[in-house]
Amino acid sequence: MLFLGFAAGLPILLIFSSLSLWLVEAGVERAAVTFFSWAALGYSFKFIWAPLVDRMPLPLLTRWLGRRRAYLLLAQLGVVAAIVGMASTDPASGPTSLTAMALFAVLLGFMSATQDIVIDAYRIEIAPPEVQGVLSSAYIAGYRIGMIVAGAGALFLAEHWGSAREAYVYAAWQQAYLVMALAMGVGVLTTLLIREPVVAEREPQPSGAHARLLAVFLCAVLGFVGVFWSWGQWLSPAEPGPLLGLLVEALRMGAALAAAFGVGALLVQAGLASREQARETWVLPVLDFFRRYGAHTAWLLLALIGLYRISDIVLGVISNVFYQDMGFSKTEIAYAVKTFGVVVAIAGGFVGGLLTTRIGVMRSLFWGAVLAALTNLGFVALAFAGHDVHLMYAVVAADNLAAGFASAAFVAFLSSLTSVSFTAVQYAIFSSLMTLLPKTLGGYSGGMVDALGYPGFFMLTSLMGLPVLVLVLMAKRLLPVGR
Repeated sequence: MLFLGFAAGLPILLIFSSLSLWLVEAGVERAAVTFFSWAALGYSFKFIWAPLVDRMPLPLLTRWLGRRRAYLLLAQLGVVAAIVGMASTDPASGPTSLTAMALFAVLLGFMSATQDIVIDAYRIEIAPPEVQGVLSSAYIAGYRIGMIVAGAGALFLAEHWGSAREAYVYAAWQQAYLVMALAMGVGVLTTLLIREPVVAEREPQPSGAHARLLAVFLCAVLGFVGVFWSWGQWLSPAEPGPLLGLLVEALRMGAALAAAFGVGALLVQAGLASREQARETWVLPVLDFFRRYGAHTAWLLLALIGLYRISDIVLGVISNVFYQDMGFSKTEIAYAVKTFGVVVAIAGGFVGGLLTTRIGVMRSLFWGAVLAALTNLGFVALAFAGHDVHLMYAVVAADNLAAGFASAAFVAFLSSLTSVSFTAVQYAIFSSLMTLLPKTLGGYSGGMVDALGYPGFFMLTSLMGLPVLVLVLMAKRLLPVGR
């Protein structure tokens, strides 16, 4: 689990912070840089294909490696291919290359999210419940180490090979990303060496049933992409402000999701896939959640899940660009944010886990939300102070300690909501919903900064945490876990 955690933690910063610094050095506009955070929306929609990963065998690979290891190997090789593709693309060479970089980043997000689905399921199946805490701790430690390698490691390598904001060198970033692709060999080797979990055999499906279900999924994806792309070509205003742009993109996302759902439903109604199989795959896990909690409480919980991480995720999309704008070098950012900050976040996670067992899940959840909102105000002070290394370390320490604490409480909360009958799928739904709205908003963080300035933007992200506190208090009154 330590090594699988490393493989899971490596790709995410290659989409977010490391890629954002690369794009800034390549001369890409700040507003366009933050749009690249949408490449990681695969993490927010992974619940849609999680049931397929759970049910559909892969030709040859499943027979050779088993159900879980087959998908792990496929996802990890996909991650390697996407990183190599990004390394082979110079974003400074024109719009076509920038588009290619975006496509490779989307592929990386999709494959990395698939890897997460499989690792979660593998962890649950490989050992009994009393050992899951140890496995989760090892996984999280490996995940953070992977983040250090992809964050600090990529920045150190790019700077060592000569790239800087004042003197961009494509070859330096290319070599840094190729080293990251090579580091994914840790995950590939682990997948080839571990054993397949021993679980009860599933009831065999009729011949061709999996292929038809996959065809429905792919057609639904095409419906989503078609509406999303067409809207951007014909309906988006030429130069929207941040608020109008946010509204337009929310409508665009909603229309694309509705199109995907409509296409899938029509194909199932037309008999392309079995209605019962589609119902068991996508509908039953959701119905189970609403039946257990009731409609009112279920919607409240979904709102809490979707908003809980909004303060730190929206801020995090642009944080590295902010550090560069304040005059910090890549080495200073790597030491403070990618190394020191990650270690503090691990410590915050241990503190959060300990306090969750002492004061309860909901109290920890409340204080995690308070800390996540309050620590954003430290960035306001840093925005006024400018290049102050000591203040930077203090802000990074407070922010990561709060993030680690809040994450530990939130994982305990999500675990308490998950049904044993639908563990992998429901956890994928919750973790996807957790990042969907914050990452969508984060795509507009560059435009918000242009309109509000850094102090105003950081104040806004702090205020975003206030509705979360209300939702936590409401949930505490309705849930047994809150008592």
